[in-house]
Amino acid sequence: MIEQILKEIVILKNHQQIIKINKGFSLEEKYIIALPDSAEKYLLRFFPVNQLEGKINELKILERMQNLNVKATRAVDAGEVAGKGYMITTFIEGEDGEEALPMLASSDQYQIGFEAGRELYKMHQLEAPNDIQSWYERKRTKHYRYIDSYKKCGIRFEQDEKIMEFIDQRINLMLERPNIFQHDDFHPSNLIIKNDRLAGIIDFGRYDYGDPIHEFLKVGMFTRNISIPFSIGQIKGYFNGEAPTENFWNLYSLYLAMSIFSSVVWILKVAENDIDNMLEKINVILKDHEYFNNTQPSWYEKFGGQNNER
Repeated sequence: MIEQILKEIVILKNHQQIIKINKGFSLEEKYIIALPDSAEKYLLRFFPVNQLEGKINELKILERMQNLNVKATRAVDAGEVAGKGYMITTFIEGEDGEEALPMLASSDQYQIGFEAGRELYKMHQLEAPNDIQSWYERKRTKHYRYIDSYKKCGIRFEQDEKIMEFIDQRINLMLERPNIFQHDDFHPSNLIIKNDRLAGIIDFGRYDYGDPIHEFLKVGMFTRNISIPFSIGQIKGYFNGEAPTENFWNLYSLYLAMSIFSSVVWILKVAENDIDNMLEKINVILKDHEYFNNTQPSWYEKFGGQNNER
């Protein structure tokens, strides 16, 4: 079936090799396609045709990333074939960061994180379209919707009322925050590592617009569990080697606290069997911040002045 479909996609009709990808939560069909006489490979995704407009917009974002010299997968083509939507991007060779980073020396983990932070800063030079509602209004509304769902879901974690109060007292920090491009899924699984360096950034499908500091909540939720040196490097790289400000930590901790509630609601909706794993991550966050008595996490306080500590 795939052989027949590829014959209808001009750029891929002379394909030499097809490799199916089964990794990830996405329901999309994904294939790596190699062409004869070309060192470059392509990533082909199939999805319901009603998602095509969104995928075309994603390709436009990738074009903007290329204009900003971001190390990212490049846009190639999108369209409809055999009743399905398809999107083609370049395929970045290497390992995903979640698998690669723990195998590297701490100094290399830190350096890759530093590179990732610099790339993230480049991405954040893209401003939101003028018709996007303010970040404060969108994020505040979404947060309280998640809180309502959390209170009804039957899962509770320790000192949750205290953390809700922490958020309520600080939520106005989001007022006047900028509307900037957000990758919105920036963590090691979406970073490709090759030859002990950052090869590129993938999976822009969840992109959004809002406060650029919001991107860093993934550090506390996912990345610090994979590599603390990388996490520190990402933060320092974003600020070009300078220490983050108190305002950064205030916003970082606010968004991370918010994410605890949304993560419980989200995991119960999409992968209920994984709730224990999510609660374990939340407990790590709570310990890192002493139930949000501290805005700066303990791992940064301990290792933030060093470039190569694990």
